[in-house]
Amino acid sequence: MADVKLYSDVGTQRFGQVFGDLLLLGWIAFCTALGLIVFKITNALGYPGRKAAEAGDGLAGDLHNLSGPIGKVPLVGDQLRSPIDGAASAATKLAEAGRDQAHAVEQLAYLLAGVTIGLPVLFALLIWLPRRIRFSRRATAARKFIDNAADLDLFALRAMANQPMHKLAKISADPVTAWREGDAAVITQLADLELRTTGLRLPKPALES
Repeated sequence: MADVKLYSDVGTQRFGQVFGDLLLLGWIAFCTALGLIVFKITNALGYPGRKAAEAGDGLAGDLHNLSGPIGKVPLVGDQLRSPIDGAASAATKLAEAGRDQAHAVEQLAYLLAGVTIGLPVLFALLIWLPRRIRFSRRATAARKFIDNAADLDLFALRAMANQPMHKLAKISADPVTAWREGDAAVITQLADLELRTTGLRLPKPALES
């Protein structure tokens, strides 16, 4: 992992990469904060259900507490207790309905928060990640071939194959002939052009020459 090149040696290119990475982190932080806000707002809609569950549990408990002593009243205890037990059962069902509603709202809140965070972040990663991986692979592979000035021929040749014609013309009116004749100055400039595109700089011996 230590041999993997993540950032360019060229100042402007490296600045763009760092800025892009920070922008991605900022976007993730923004989407996360927005997702939390969506979760809180949506989950708050379950407040009536939670209050209904709380009230139903309290009422059912009170009715059960009242049902016991009333059931002990001689002769009429069972008759008096029956409607109280029915009311307690209804209160329990009300509490269960409130909990079900609150749970459904909570699940919806998690879903909306996940979508709010996940989709924008995934979209950003689909744009950012391939470019960063492509650069890292190219730069890491190219660095293995640029140990010294003797390797410049390869990158000069690649420059003539890959670089725009107007950039090649600024270096030489006939770069192919210069390369075939071993013109060190032209070869160095061509290699430098290709290396900078890859995110690398010329090796020190080539710079000194």
